[in-house]
Amino acid sequence: MAVITVRNLPEETARALKARAARSGRSTEAEVREILKAAVEPPMRLGTALAALGKRVGGIDLSRRRKRSPARAASFES
Repeated sequence: MAVITVRNLPEETARALKARAARSGRSTEAEVREILKAAVEPPMRLGTALAALGKRVGGIDLSRRRKRSPARAASFES
């Protein structure tokens, strides 16, 4: 594992990190790791996010019956 040292971190920033870590139930060091990891991860694409959501809720039933009536032409006159 790599080790990174951050010098000259403002005291206010350090306090905010400690508070954020406490709210998350993590150590300050673990919180900083999570922040750094999130900062460099590629953004999640919509399809991937929807698939993850489906897994979390136990799956989604997408079986829909298609209407068999014939399509109508669009009318743009009022």
